[in-house]
Amino acid sequence: MKLGSLKHGRDGRLIVVKRELDEYVLADSIAPSLREALENWSEAAPQLEALSAALNAGDCDQAQPLDMEALASPLPRAFEFLDGSAYLPHVERVRRARGAEVPETFYEDPLMYQATASGFLPPRAPVPVVSEDYGIDFEAEVVVVTGDVPMAASPEEAAEQLLLVGLINDVSLRNLIPGELAKGFGFLQSKPRSALSPVLVTPDELGDDWHNSELRLPLHSYLNGEWFGSPDAGTDMQFNFGQLVAHAAKTRPLSAGTIVGSGTIANQDTAVGASCLAERRMLEIIADGKPATPFMRFGDTIRIEMLNGDNENIFGTIEQVIEAYEP
Repeated sequence: MKLGSLKHGRDGRLIVVKRELDEYVLADSIAPSLREALENWSEAAPQLEALSAALNAGDCDQAQPLDMEALASPLPRAFEFLDGSAYLPHVERVRRARGAEVPETFYEDPLMYQATASGFLPPRAPVPVVSEDYGIDFEAEVVVVTGDVPMAASPEEAAEQLLLVGLINDVSLRNLIPGELAKGFGFLQSKPRSALSPVLVTPDELGDDWHNSELRLPLHSYLNGEWFGSPDAGTDMQFNFGQLVAHAAKTRPLSAGTIVGSGTIANQDTAVGASCLAERRMLEIIADGKPATPFMRFGDTIRIEMLNGDNENIFGTIEQVIEAYEP
């Protein structure tokens, strides 16, 4: 099933969305918000599945046309957003760009940081940034949303709690990152709010494209209307989502509704393009000694989406414009 949220208060209003993304039905009689549905998943999920089945069969009198502009983030806020960096090509290229080495432990121990979770931008909302000098970048990623994960869960146990799957534009301010990391205390100012895809889907909705806690489809990015990259999310993934969630839960339990990101999708094959500007710039440095592609500026647009083998848009499209922040 596909779940989303209408704009309403802090947590949105829960809806079930038709597979074709053209209709929805309100589900707030089952749970007021997706956050509350996740916290009571064993009770809410069967009712939501029944509503989804009726909607997709055309047997739901309450179905309404879906307006993407009316959607909030499926989870307008979450208790935690833990973002990994599971793709070795991305780690190698971005670290090389700032003169850093890939830590030897990475091959057995994932990289992960605690990201901004107090609010997610709607999928069609502008990205507000104070200054173009910050080095504005998009990052196209896959995310999962968990149920309650116990502390010290194994990857197999963690995989059982992967309730929903979606996409995210993890906005990065590249020119702020080196100074922050030089302090030895991680990201903060360089990671503003991100945007989730219009809907999140249950893994069964993905069929054979979801295997071994990996989503095995290309993720498409378009910058200012031009193709930027389509790396495959199931290729060159050093750690699957079961492993990433288990890593996050090593010393603490994770609450239902925790979001865990894959990190920027990247493949060794550079012909498939990239999922962020930092990678393209690094490849340009390798080839020509300097980057030619600028970071994003006010008025630039980014579009991120994933299609299945039948050319169907699975999660809806993230479509955003960079905008000067005005208090």
